[in-house]
Amino acid sequence: MKGEKYLTIPQLAKILGLTRIAVYKKVKKGQIKSIRIGKNFAIPIEEVDKVLGKTLSPVEEISQTRNKRGILRNSSPHDY
Repeated sequence: MKGEKYLTIPQLAKILGLTRIAVYKKVKKGQIKSIRIGKNFAIPIEEVDKVLGKTLSPVEEISQTRNKRGILRNSSPHDY
């Protein structure tokens, strides 16, 4: 597990062009493998590769940044 990268459900939803609820349902049904961390789910990048059928390039990966209040927000190079 060391060195692995993970995405959250909202991040994966943005990549796939689906709603958070749709991705959450797929995770709950076991269609997308994830690990549970408290109340949140973490989806390994390798699982995203399987879902998409390709490997994500660094540009396609979503990075997390903090806003003025210190809250994590999703951003990608295409947001600007």
